[in-house]
Amino acid sequence: MNAELLMRSCVNLNGSDIHVRVGRKPVIRASGCLKDLNADPVSAELAVALVNEVLPQRLRAEFEERGSADFAISFGKEARFRCSAFREKAGQALVLRRIPSKILSFAEIGLPDHIKDLLTRQRGLILVTGPTGSGKTTTLATLINEINLTQDKHIVTIEDPIEYHHDHRVSIITQREVGVDVPDFAEAMRRVLRQDPDVIMLGEMRDHETISTAITAAETGHLVFGTLHTTGSARTVDRIIDSFPKDQQEQIRTQLALSIVAVISQVLMPKKGGGVVAGFEIMINTPAIENYIRKSETFKISSDIQTGKKRGMILLDDHLIQLCREGRIEADTALEYAQDRIEMRNRLGQGA
Repeated sequence: MNAELLMRSCVNLNGSDIHVRVGRKPVIRASGCLKDLNADPVSAELAVALVNEVLPQRLRAEFEERGSADFAISFGKEARFRCSAFREKAGQALVLRRIPSKILSFAEIGLPDHIKDLLTRQRGLILVTGPTGSGKTTTLATLINEINLTQDKHIVTIEDPIEYHHDHRVSIITQREVGVDVPDFAEAMRRVLRQDPDVIMLGEMRDHETISTAITAAETGHLVFGTLHTTGSARTVDRIIDSFPKDQQEQIRTQLALSIVAVISQVLMPKKGGGVVAGFEIMINTPAIENYIRKSETFKISSDIQTGKKRGMILLDDHLIQLCREGRIEADTALEYAQDRIEMRNRLGQGA
């Protein structure tokens, strides 16, 4: 048993994750379900060997000192894996998240084509949000790839770690890895405005300093993409504002109201018949939504999304109902991922 064999098994099974724990057979997550590989349980010695096989030399000191390390590795031309090596009660452990080598199209991830219109904006903030494992990175890669293929821009990505590799196409693309090319997100954002960027992609908006710099960059003539671990547009806006001290929140609320272009919130769900499918909520900023953000009335955003279908907006629960009608997900799945479960249960009960 070695790491190459584990990655080969994951690719062959079309899996999304590999889990290695002492005392348990290696496990592959496929279509959302955990499946044991036909192998012996992992010994403490084998776990150490697997960690040593994949852990980059530059991170060995960090792993010894902190007990964990995050990085990305390539599996030939077939896939890349985002890896987390860590210590736990039984010894050393690994989780490898598969990153497809092929950047998916809008149709393949289920994003409507009208989102492409947002990518021609000269300035503003576009957020892709959702829980861990919801496909945010894949969606961001698709958005960045569309700009790269169609516009002459300088795109700078700041990632931890770099997951999808982008080649220079019509655009110039610069990819900086936190911990390798730059110490942290905040430092990368402080420096990026001197690098003549047109488009900036932040792998994660972790603290109010990074968020503040991103909003300022969006205000001053750059198209900025970022991610947050939130579900729903209103919650995303609240999460950004709440990350700032009370005495700064009014100013940030005003800046955000003016700079935000769209929020794409997503979940990744089991698909009927196998595989996974994404559910989306799409908010596109309007004068009304801008006013709600400025006045701290974000609870009104959902009603504006609901009435904004002609503008290309959709609530997550409405998209779940749509996927259910199309036979792509089960009713139980729609209920599990719904924002308002009571309302969803009523709608499903009415044969929606």
